[in-house]
Amino acid sequence: MSDTATRTLVQQLFAKVGQGARPEDIALLFSEEVDWFIAGDMAQVPWIGRKTGRAGVASFYQAIRDRLVSEHFELTDILADGPRAVALGRLASRVKSTGKLIETAFAFDVTVAGGLIARFHMLEDSFAVAQAMRAD
Repeated sequence: MSDTATRTLVQQLFAKVGQGARPEDIALLFSEEVDWFIAGDMAQVPWIGRKTGRAGVASFYQAIRDRLVSEHFELTDILADGPRAVALGRLASRVKSTGKLIETAFAFDVTVAGGLIARFHMLEDSFAVAQAMRAD
């Protein structure tokens, strides 16, 4: 896969999410065998961890929408090298249940195979996310 094709698929992902596409439609950009992982406190933050297949991807996006309100999302760079891309940026989301604001830089590590996202790992300040989910 070319750098351009990889970058385009990653841009399509962020465009669909930003436009409020249905979680099931977002999941169509992913392989059914996607290696999906977001590290963090899975007991405190229900949407993180390992997900399986398109259903797992859709459940992630639905859980995010159910629990967070996006206040800011800035994608600053997409660095692509063949089938692999890293998307960098910053986000701010408010937790609906606590009213707390999550502000963090992020890096999405994405690999494309067969025209679909086959690997998706997110790096963020998982401690800040868990703290924001805690009711005081």
